[in-house]
Amino acid sequence: MNDDGIRQQLEMLKIDHRDMDAAIIALQGQAVPDQLQIARLKRRKLALKDHILRLEDQLVPDILA
Repeated sequence: MNDDGIRQQLEMLKIDHRDMDAAIIALQGQAVPDQLQIARLKRRKLALKDHILRLEDQLVPDILA
């Protein structure tokens, strides 16, 4: 995948990450929050963040020390 493709995928993943954060906040604001659903969303959000970091690492060139 070229750099433009990675950047495009990064933007989509960052949007999904923000949307998931909003969904978690909305669930937590309910009178009786569904803790299981919140925990699942938090795990998915963390996995998304890991994927974002891996893609960002691909964009940064290796620097020889």
